[in-house]
Amino acid sequence: MRDESPNSWEGRADAHSFYGFTDLPTIHDRGAVVLTHGKGPYVFDVHGRQYLDANSGLWNMVAGFDHPGLIAAAQAQYARFAGYHSFFGRMSDQTVMLSEKLIEVSPFADGKVFYTNSGSEANDTMVKMLWFMWAAEGQPQRRKILTRINAYHGVTAVSASMTGKPYNSVFGLPLPGFLHLSCPHYWRNGAEGESEAQFTARMAAELEEVIAREGADTIAGFFAEPVMGAGGVIVPSDGYFQAILPVLRRHGIPMISDEVICGFGRTGNTWGCQTFDYMPDAIISSKNLTAGFFPMGAVILGPELSARLQAASEAVEEFPHGFTASGHPVGCAIALKAIDVVMNEGLAENVRALTPRFEAGMAWLAENPNIGEWRGKGLMGALEAVQDKATKRPFPGALSVSERIANACTDQGLICRPLGQSIVLCPPFIMTEAQMDEMFGKLETALGKVFAEVA
Repeated sequence: MRDESPNSWEGRADAHSFYGFTDLPTIHDRGAVVLTHGKGPYVFDVHGRQYLDANSGLWNMVAGFDHPGLIAAAQAQYARFAGYHSFFGRMSDQTVMLSEKLIEVSPFADGKVFYTNSGSEANDTMVKMLWFMWAAEGQPQRRKILTRINAYHGVTAVSASMTGKPYNSVFGLPLPGFLHLSCPHYWRNGAEGESEAQFTARMAAELEEVIAREGADTIAGFFAEPVMGAGGVIVPSDGYFQAILPVLRRHGIPMISDEVICGFGRTGNTWGCQTFDYMPDAIISSKNLTAGFFPMGAVILGPELSARLQAASEAVEEFPHGFTASGHPVGCAIALKAIDVVMNEGLAENVRALTPRFEAGMAWLAENPNIGEWRGKGLMGALEAVQDKATKRPFPGALSVSERIANACTDQGLICRPLGQSIVLCPPFIMTEAQMDEMFGKLETALGKVFAEVA
């Protein structure tokens, strides 16, 4: 429980920290968790307590919190060239090399890369690119952006408008022209008696209907996460992307794969679009791009969008957009090392090796009568709490069941994430089998405690 004294770490955090995406009743009751360092997949607080971080920081610390190679790459680049921008045709050699590497490891035969400081900024940038491109091609009315309910694309005014979460209404968002299609979560949204194939066909039919209603010539692009991460690890229904891609292609609507969470190994392949077997027109990357060791995002453009945007830029002599720290040399050096670590130091292989154990552990916990569904792909998964398993009836929101489970996990020395009525796990890629067993054992204890209180 929290230390109430004003000079405590908890008191000092409260005094001058304005919390974002934080359950304030938990802070009032328990105080902030103030951390000092990390070792492997563990983090340590100011009181010396150790926590297994099953959330990889915020999906991104996939190589752990003290990877010596990533630390060395940062130190070496800071000593060599500590900072620069990517404006006016000037950029660091690390930036050039990272762009080459990203196209090399992308599913595209060719393309170009534009850097930002986060996934939110990358999605925001992609929207501006689409608006810019369509206007240059004589179709300035093509400004509408299609996403899905429960999608998460960021927190800028534009990317929050893309995010299909109800909490953005407190900001007066979404902005006009941002349209949210149905969430492709068959377990929760399938109609009674509807097969999964029928549900997928309904999702594609809805897309056709929205395009017909709005007019294809008003739509700039469609954005989708391969797996909806912050929506609660929602895996699309079987055949979903194969059903919607032909619709988008037929109407000339670019498809953008938001791989901020799924990219670089989380689903078992380098890209989530490879896991679900579809080819987008562009990819949004962040998080695992630097293994969390530097704030960076990237828009990776396939060859067609690259050519169209290049032509649009040449018509006005520039693309008038960018950020001071875009393509930062230290960030690029870290990203180059992070890609090498994930792809060549056994982390990608470890994700694939551990996935069966992860799935078995999730299925075991889902036998609990108050877990309605477990879902996931690769090393990302969610357990959805229900009051009644047969009817899928959720617990009353006032009980804050997922928050209580997460707090009970913290008491056990485990960090996981509550999302809606779900508990989300996205462990680091360096996890061992013993650490995974520790994760599931502690979560089982927390589930038992909370369900005994509320069920």
